[in-house]
Amino acid sequence: MQLLLLHLDDALELQPDFVRACTLAGACHHVDKRSGSAIRLWGRQRMLAELGRDIARSLPPRSRGPQLAFMGSGDFHHVTALLLDAALERRPVSTTLVHFDNHPDWVNFEDGMHCGSWVNSALSNPNVERVVTIGVCSHDLRNPERKGANLGWLRQGKLELYPYEHPPSRVKADYGNGPSYRQDKGALHWNSISAIGEDNFIDRILSRIGTEAVYVTVDKDVLAADDAVTNWDQGRMRLPYLMALISEIGSRHRIIGADVIGDYSVPSYAGGFTTRLLKQAEIFIDQPRLRQAADAVRNINSAANHALLEVLAESMG
Repeated sequence: MQLLLLHLDDALELQPDFVRACTLAGACHHVDKRSGSAIRLWGRQRMLAELGRDIARSLPPRSRGPQLAFMGSGDFHHVTALLLDAALERRPVSTTLVHFDNHPDWVNFEDGMHCGSWVNSALSNPNVERVVTIGVCSHDLRNPERKGANLGWLRQGKLELYPYEHPPSRVKADYGNGPSYRQDKGALHWNSISAIGEDNFIDRILSRIGTEAVYVTVDKDVLAADDAVTNWDQGRMRLPYLMALISEIGSRHRIIGADVIGDYSVPSYAGGFTTRLLKQAEIFIDQPRLRQAADAVRNINSAANHALLEVLAESMG
């Protein structure tokens, strides 16, 4: 396994104990805060392609094993699409993407990728058989069509979404029924983890992964606030349960790559005046204000990263 730290913001630098442990474990470091500021929240295809090439150059020559990346704020979740494509270039096999997140990241976005749109790019890779999104509790599932959600993936069976808990979602179109939902009277009724039961859900999720190969991406905003401090609203999953799910998946499937995001960092943007203004307006509307002291943020996020590093390293071999 190749361990990679992507320093696109200062989130990891604020956790020196975790960075030290990763360095001792042989981690590669890719520092590119200029690109990070330019693509935070969203980025154009040219900038993202350049970042993907730069990341590849930072790895050891002929690095063929699975890669585990930690990369700071959830504002960079669209970088997962780059890491997934690279993993599938190294090992082009039919793969299931297992996506832990408090947000579905399924909106349509033109001329680039948004941290809330990257699932569309992942599903455009011909080697990705299905995306299974786990843990959503956010308002994104309320009237999702009005918020730009690409729900066609549900109908096609390419996407399954299992909220931790959530009321029915009103929709206009007919999406029929699927493994993760049923449609009744203009609403999608989700098969949530809380309704299925945590123990029963482990069996459910294992039954929905139809490929030997799996890529795992973890946005720590899927976790309750006691287990992570992020830039976004957070879900209700607890860290031990997330680790149990990863461990069970890794014991039955080959994890060909993984990444972890969701550490809080102060937003910093580059680009033109209009771009910076739009991004600042988005976080003002969508992101809650941080109410915790810096030491508490560091300690909570570092502890979660140590735990996730341990379970993912063991699961990836």
